Order: sequence, then C-alpha cells, then structure tokens
Amino acid sequence: MTDSRREPSLDQILIRDLQFRCIVGVDQDERRDKQDVVAQITLHADLHRAGRTDAIEDTVDYRALKKEILSMAENSRFYLIEALAESIAKICLTRDRVARVEVIVEKPGALRFARMVGVRIVRSRDDGDA
Repeated sequence: MTDSRREPSLDQILIRDLQFRCIVGVDQDERRDKQDVVAQITLHADLHRAGRTDAIEDTVDYRALKKEILSMAENSRFYLIEALAESIAKICLTRDRVARVEVIVEKPGALRFARMVGVRIVRSRDDGDA
C-alpha cells in the first residue's frame, strides 16, 4: 500500500568532482596559500517539465550555478570546510527549482596518512535558514 501523502520523489542533477582552489583552514600556511578542494553536489529538483520541453528555462542552469559557486569559493577565506559547504548549499538553494541539496566538500592531503578529509551536508528549502 502506498501513502498518498508522501512527497513526490525528486529528480537529481549531479555535479561531480568540481575542483577549485581557495583559502580554507586554521593553520598559518592554510591561511596564506590557496589549497585544492573538491566538491560533489547533488541538486534535488522536479525535472519533469524540462524533460518534456527541452528548454533551459525549465531546469536548473548548472553552468551558471557552477560559475557562482566557483566565484564565491575562490574569493573566500573560510576556516572550516563545514562553512564552505554551507555557503555552497545556500547558493544552490537560491535556485527556485532546487528543493534540496547535498554537498560534499573534500580537502585532499588535509591529514597525514589520509587521502582526504571531507564533510557531507544536506540542506533543504524547508530548513528555514537556507
């Protein structure tokens, strides 16, 4: 039996391995030199109309979104990757069609003996402070 009150499932737009350099970290070296950062972004949106119309106006313009994220990140000076991830999520949620976003921010070589350190956050339009 299905629950008719359940929210309809949303489609996903995937942005994988978005690479950029920015100031992020608490150590003196991290505050001076830009470091490599990699982001994984999953946008949850209803893409039915875009699939039918084949019109950019009916989807999320992920090229414009990428440019805004890169501009913010490359000009930022965060101490924590958590704050960087939060800022990326907020940008994504400014898009009308995006109901929810998952953001993973990874910092290669941040810890000795670890390939990378990362955080994963999930934010939605319903969170109230997005």
